[in-house]
Amino acid sequence: MKPRKLIAGNWKMNGSLAANEALVRALVQGVGAEGGCDVVLCAPAPYLSQVQSLTANSGIAVGAQDVSAHAQGAYTGEQSSAMLKEFGVRYAIVGHSERRQYHGETDETVAAKTAASLANGLTPIVCVGETLAQREAGQTEEVVKRQLAAVIHVNGHCISEIVVAYEPVWAIGTGKTATPAQAQAVHAVLRAQLHHAASEHAAGIRLLYGGSMNAANAAELLAQPDIDGGLIGGASLKAADFLQIIAAAAR
Repeated sequence: MKPRKLIAGNWKMNGSLAANEALVRALVQGVGAEGGCDVVLCAPAPYLSQVQSLTANSGIAVGAQDVSAHAQGAYTGEQSSAMLKEFGVRYAIVGHSERRQYHGETDETVAAKTAASLANGLTPIVCVGETLAQREAGQTEEVVKRQLAAVIHVNGHCISEIVVAYEPVWAIGTGKTATPAQAQAVHAVLRAQLHHAASEHAAGIRLLYGGSMNAANAAELLAQPDIDGGLIGGASLKAADFLQIIAAAAR
């Protein structure tokens, strides 16, 4: 049975109290009329409590953009999954390409953060994806399979609880998007890998596309057989655009 589609907004390091309130109120009003798919807003850590308050009883879930691999201790600036859970957070993005690129996160770190999320009932949105150089060298399949394999190795017993987001690094914030056929080809590879790890659950693990999905291309991408939603960057900061993507997913 195909899972409900999931549309996750990743605000990255954007927002303010006033802008967040206007955006979330518009989304709550719009999503109320839509239904039909799951929606999560991944806000910067200081705003999680505000967004949780604004989305209460709306059906919109709240997600964090990162989570510590550690449960507690001397890790200044980090937030544990237990802390996030206390604030009503239900999802956590792990291994986003910006974390891998700018903060040196390794496949092993991402696997550990996935485990920490699962330990406290958060659903990790595990990001995988190749750079332009890797794609041009024909390494796309090798790279995404390696990244996902590390997560499966550590979390194989509960791999059915994760969400996977394929985000080709060359298509993030560049305006370039993988064609629906390119995106589907990689999603099919990931689905096969998950099937090998958790055969009876693989069809129910949601695979999101995360490379510049927007209001104009969402419907065509979401129509692909192995694309179960989107991890949306810039378009998630514009209520009208984000609602259009949600509407496409709800069809």
